[in-house]
Amino acid sequence: MKALILVDIQNDFMPGGALAVPRGDEVIRVANTLIADHRRDGALVVATQDWHPANHGSFASQNEGQNAGDLHELDGLPQVMWPDHCVQDTSGADFVDGLSLGDAEVFRKGTDVQVDSYSGFFDNGKRGATGLDAWLKAREVSSLTICGVATDYCVKFTALDARALGYDVRLILEGCRGVELAPGDCARAIDEMRAAGVVVV
Repeated sequence: MKALILVDIQNDFMPGGALAVPRGDEVIRVANTLIADHRRDGALVVATQDWHPANHGSFASQNEGQNAGDLHELDGLPQVMWPDHCVQDTSGADFVDGLSLGDAEVFRKGTDVQVDSYSGFFDNGKRGATGLDAWLKAREVSSLTICGVATDYCVKFTALDARALGYDVRLILEGCRGVELAPGDCARAIDEMRAAGVVVV
């Protein structure tokens, strides 16, 4: 069985959003094509959703003297400080209008104030799981296609964890956009995914 994973295609990551990914809206058309293709072939469609409490520890606003983009620490883990984004029950956390989610299964992440969750499978400390792996394995999924935002963060860590968990993984590059806090971050992320056995299409 195959599944498509749509990573964090949410309003706050789109142009004009609280944590806008440059040209992030360009992934929507590609995602919708992939959704249609996977549904036609009988594959499953899954979406991950950043779903932060308003006082999440990864927000620069919750850490005195920190600015968005700074590297800090959160509960013993290195942590990029982000602007407040994808706060639970706000429009910024909603999936983008025009994304053909239908009955896609949704897995929320980043719900623990003390640890961020880039991956759709685990928090950044691998202290807790989202339930995505168990859900996929219960349905005998072995092959994943991934697209979404951001290439150098949530897409990368979702793909790397998927490979570590034993899935075959395809990354649809046309359907991904990155943050690029530092020049070359996306290229490095793609190299890291390839080295882990992700097929970059």
